[in-house]
Amino acid sequence: MASQFIKKLELNKDKIFNLLLVSSAFSLLILGVGIFLSLLNASSLALKKFGFSFFSGSEWDPVSEEFGALPFIYGTILTSLISLLISLPFSLAIIIVLGEYFKKGIFAEILRYLTELIAGVPSVVLGFWGLFFLVPIMREIEIKLGVTPYGVGILTASIILAFMILPYSASIGKDAMRLVPNELKEAAFALGATRWEMIKKVMIPYARSGIIAGVILSLGRALGETMAVTMVIGNYHGIPENIFSPGNTIASIIANEFTEATGEVYLSSLMYLGLTLFLITTIVNLIGRLILKRLQH
Repeated sequence: MASQFIKKLELNKDKIFNLLLVSSAFSLLILGVGIFLSLLNASSLALKKFGFSFFSGSEWDPVSEEFGALPFIYGTILTSLISLLISLPFSLAIIIVLGEYFKKGIFAEILRYLTELIAGVPSVVLGFWGLFFLVPIMREIEIKLGVTPYGVGILTASIILAFMILPYSASIGKDAMRLVPNELKEAAFALGATRWEMIKKVMIPYARSGIIAGVILSLGRALGETMAVTMVIGNYHGIPENIFSPGNTIASIIANEFTEATGEVYLSSLMYLGLTLFLITTIVNLIGRLILKRLQH
């Protein structure tokens, strides 16, 4: 009886797996739609009052109940893109070192441990590090450059974000590099390529979809980061003049003002910001998937 049951289970394992896959995808779809509808319902008052002008308005005045999201959208996108540009060279270096040069050994273990350690550090700890260590350094740099020495600002927050998103892109990219078949690498060496030429012309092109997937994942992480950014960005409600100026992101303004929102329009506007962040993250992920599909074909 037991052997017959095992045989039937093996015959139906594909059906069971497909059923689990479909149910998981359906559950995630319901969760995503539920979050969207909840945010839409909570922000309905601000949506009726401001409409799409909410995205172009730059005034944020709870007293007169005038709210505009443009400075926060600008700050969110700017800090995320700058942090991505800062982290990308270091991420590629870690990917190449762990993916090809040092797959095993003490150095590889130390580098892997440090990368995982950064991923595990709470954002509030990185925020305190930025506040007491990075901000004074940035202030000295700004004095030498002749700009207003705020210390806190867009660039400071971007550097903190770069540290936070680095492990995500590096980890996925490293795994993609290790999936490159040995036959391709040996063929490149047989044609006279150096090790670096093999990495640049064979391994990176082969693993580029995985590397870009890691970059997209890290960008999504940067868009939604709250605590560390809130502590070092300066919390200025206007559009920053330059990358050294204080600013704000959607996540930081919600974290700062949600407990203070007493008026219905005020609270609804904050929820409208949350809906905006949800839509931005969704659009970024969709664009990333389209890019990956093009690269895979």
